[in-house]
Amino acid sequence: MSKAADMAKVSARGGFHLLWGLVISTVISSVGTIIIGNLLNPDDMGLYYIALQAPLLIQYFRDWGVGAAMIKYSAQYNSEKQIFKVKSIIFSGLVFQTVLGLVLTLFTFSISGFLANSILDRPGIESLIQISSFIILAGAFTSTSQAVFVGLERMAYNSVTFVVQSIVKTILMVVLVAVGLGAFGAVLGNIVSLMIAGLTGLLLLWLVYKNFPQTDEQNIKIIENIKLMLKYGVPLSIGSIVSGLLLQFYTFTLAIYATDAMIGNYSIAMTFVILITFFATPVTTMLLPAFSKLNAEKDKETIRSVFGFSVKYGSLLVIPVATLVMALSRPAVFTLFGDKYEFTPLFLLMLASTYLYVAFGSLTVHNLLTGQGKTRLMMKLHLLTAAIGFPLGFVLISQNGVIGLIVTSLTAGLPSLFISRVWIWKNYNLTISWVFSGKILFSSAVPAVLTYLVVSYTNFANWLQLIIGVCVFLPIFLLVVLFTKTVDRSDVDNLRDMTASLGPLHKIFAFLMNIVEKIMDVFRL
Repeated sequence: MSKAADMAKVSARGGFHLLWGLVISTVISSVGTIIIGNLLNPDDMGLYYIALQAPLLIQYFRDWGVGAAMIKYSAQYNSEKQIFKVKSIIFSGLVFQTVLGLVLTLFTFSISGFLANSILDRPGIESLIQISSFIILAGAFTSTSQAVFVGLERMAYNSVTFVVQSIVKTILMVVLVAVGLGAFGAVLGNIVSLMIAGLTGLLLLWLVYKNFPQTDEQNIKIIENIKLMLKYGVPLSIGSIVSGLLLQFYTFTLAIYATDAMIGNYSIAMTFVILITFFATPVTTMLLPAFSKLNAEKDKETIRSVFGFSVKYGSLLVIPVATLVMALSRPAVFTLFGDKYEFTPLFLLMLASTYLYVAFGSLTVHNLLTGQGKTRLMMKLHLLTAAIGFPLGFVLISQNGVIGLIVTSLTAGLPSLFISRVWIWKNYNLTISWVFSGKILFSSAVPAVLTYLVVSYTNFANWLQLIIGVCVFLPIFLLVVLFTKTVDRSDVDNLRDMTASLGPLHKIFAFLMNIVEKIMDVFRL
């Protein structure tokens, strides 16, 4: 338990450093998205979204699992104090990612005409795809540096790259669209910002590499290191490629059967979902290096505690936010965009419901399996999801457009989640608390339903409905969580201890925990 508690503190500190970067960068990007969404019409928003998809698809063939391997081995070797091996992994991974990223960027650029004319049936976006092809090279820089930052738990550096990218993206996109470049300006601003963020990540990576303790220098065996990472990462990569192909299949099918305006509504809904990823991303990001440091056979009690903490406190962070977004989807969208994107609230409500699966371990189980090296099992799970998703997606999207896509994404992965949960239970004797899962879903659903009813039966301005909704949701959620004992005194103590490493911010969290304890005392909970 002591080891698990120490790991929880490290993860909490790393998660916080990642959270502030996500919050700041997303707020900045959201300002740009709101401005761009109002400057562009839904058709141009749809073209902007579609133009980015082809390079994103090809980008799946750049990594081959090396990014995940860099996280695992840098975390593992660093915990074992094998500094030279850490440096070798970093250098070898950078060489692999950069070379392959450059090759695939040039390839994508060369086939942009074919993609625009023959695949997407939109000849006018060839130049957009050409610019978008540089996503791949920029992604090589950012994924390499960010993988190392995650593995070494230097999450503040990740946040710096996020903030730099969001600032440059917002300024460039707004300026270029405002001067009349339309979707072209939006794409160009996005790509330039990604490249600058990638170069920033490389600069920070060099500072990390330079400041490693001196070691007995040896020749870095790049080929051997790449072979090691590929052996671990290729099964993961196959799963990721198949998953990426599945997502792009959804997008291309959507481009055929849905109008650009409906796709524009969907893209705006996706930007709102980022509000939930504020809380989900730090959890998922910190779990892989945490599980990579543990051995399921030797650290049975520790891994059980870490698994339990991750599911429980991950659910406490994510599910209430997801249900709040669901309840306030309409006033949130209409406050920022008016009724210009009339279908976005429905799409947002459906997309947010995906995060309810967190109560059943959706953020945890895959990181546990990956951290323990079960990459072949992960590959099989991804293949199963794809085997279900391809036919189901075609049928539902061709008949129902965006709604069919969202329903497919909500259901295709459920069998894989169930199988992974069963496998972990049989092999590691790990399971979630079904009682807690039921409690957190109930505790989030009650205030969400009441908030929706209050907002629906008022005729105030959308921005005022949004404020009222938040003010209704938060106190009701707190009371329901306490009265159902979803959170008890031991959880308060755990949360206080986990945030102890946050420096001055610990005082804020301690103050909040003291308020919760006083409420418990008043109601004798």
